[in-house]
Formats: sequence, structure tokens, C-alpha cells
Amino acid sequence: MTSQASPLGEAMAPQASETFLALAWRRFRRNRPALFGAVFVLLLVTVAALAPVLAPHDPAEQFSAGLTDQGLPVPSTLPASREFILGTDQNGRDLLSRIVWGARASLTVGVLANGLALGIGVLLGATAGYLGGWIGNAIMRFTDMMMAFPTLLLAIALAAILRPSLGIIIVVIGAVYWTWIARVVYGEVMAIRERQFVESARAIGASSGRIIFWHILPHLMPTIIVWGTLGIANNVMLEAALSYLGIGVQPPTPSWGGMIQQGQNFYRAAPWLVIYPGAAIMLTVLAFNLLGDGLRDALDPYQRR
Repeated sequence: MTSQASPLGEAMAPQASETFLALAWRRFRRNRPALFGAVFVLLLVTVAALAPVLAPHDPAEQFSAGLTDQGLPVPSTLPASREFILGTDQNGRDLLSRIVWGARASLTVGVLANGLALGIGVLLGATAGYLGGWIGNAIMRFTDMMMAFPTLLLAIALAAILRPSLGIIIVVIGAVYWTWIARVVYGEVMAIRERQFVESARAIGASSGRIIFWHILPHLMPTIIVWGTLGIANNVMLEAALSYLGIGVQPPTPSWGGMIQQGQNFYRAAPWLVIYPGAAIMLTVLAFNLLGDGLRDALDPYQRR
């Protein structure tokens, strides 16, 4: 008696042979908000990388509306025009050029600070989760103590004590943001260390360092990727807040938060000085959040349609 394959079995057969990455990509590309986030992030990275080419003017160049009696240029806040697509700021500088260069500063801080936070958080969380005992308790109690401080206030205090600069802001943000990553990694490693492949590696004499880096960390990659994406959005906002308060990226380097702070006194006469940098921050954070949510859904091994 011949058996006939059911339509359901035929439909599921190709999916059963898919690799994890192929299945994750198929889920991700069906998520339109995540695709929008990915496209916008790719566009933003391109703009930041090619800022010297794409910016129509030097971000520090001042354009004047005339000369004073002493022959000095008069900075002019101009609305959008053919020459200045987004207008100029209170010092006569092209706003579009400053936003383009500000993207480079924001992404530099967001990516490097988040990389530093990921490195610290994953290392401490994985070590505490795998070793346990008094070492794990000491690491996690220190993490809890750091989490008790408000992130923004702690970052403000550190940035105020140190001399504000791009490198200092990266170190400060990385030093205050790692706690949440360590807590998540700690919980996952606690569950993974009891699985059979870890017990087998321990039985054949593998060292703790080898087990953590070669057997446990690969299983944490989806979590690390998702937190890495979402963390960039949080770090962009934190950098903008510090720059708005005057203890972030220092002039003459353009920063979106600093542009809002400098233009807030002119928001009635020239609202574009606040609207456009604010929109850049909002769209950047939204794009990274959508991308992170899409990656989380696509990389979840328990996700079922």
C-alpha cells in the first residue's frame, strides 16, 4: 500500500531542513518594522562614514548676512533655502552639515560605549553565572550596588569629575551601562551550565575559561546581538542628554544634544534649530529599537508561527 504525503507534510518539509540562520533571516525579513529599522540604520551609518563628502558645508563655517560697522561678519539664522536645505543656526552655520557630522559623533559614542559595556557585562555575568559560590555572589552584589545608582546621575557625576571629551564620554557610558547586561547574562549562564554538553566538557577536564568562552558564550550570541543593538539606542540618548547638559561632546564637535541646547533660546524665532536635531535623535533611537526587537524575535529559538 503506497502512502501519500499530505500537503501539510510537504509544506513543512523544506522548513525542517532550514538552518538556524536561514530560519532567522526568513522571520526577520517578514518583519516590516524591523526591516525599516535595518535600512535606516544602514543609511545612518553610511551618512556618518561619508560625512566629509555628504555634508554640503564645513560644520564650523559661519555664513554672514552682512558686515558690521567694524567690518565683522554678522551671523544670520536663516530658514530653509536652496543653499541651506535645513537653514542655519544662531551662529550662521549650516544645520544640515552639523546634523550629518553629529551622526558621526552619536554613532561613535553609541557603538564604542556599547561595545565596552557589552565586554564588561558579558565577562562579569558569565563568570558569576558559571563559577557561582562566593565569587558569583560578590560579582552580583557589586552589580546590584551599581544598579542602585540612577544611570543618568551617575554618568553626570563621572563626566563632571573627569574632563569631558569624546573618549571620556565613551568610557563613562560604558562604565555605567554594563550592569543590565551582566544581570541578563548571569541568568542565562546559570541555566546553560547545567546542560549536558557543559557537564561533558567538565568531565573531560576542560578548564573553566575554555568552557565559558568555547561552550557557553556561543549560546549567548543571540542575547548579545539583541542587547548590543538595543544598547546603542540607549547610549545615543544618554550621549545626547550629557551633551545637552554641557558635559558631553564638547564644541566645536557637532552633537545633536548640544545643538538642541544651543538652539533652545531661539525656538520661537527659529524652531528648526530644535526640531531637526530632535527628530534625528528620535528616528535613530526608533530605528535601533525596531531593529533590536526584530532581531530578538528572529533569533528566539522558541519562536513559533
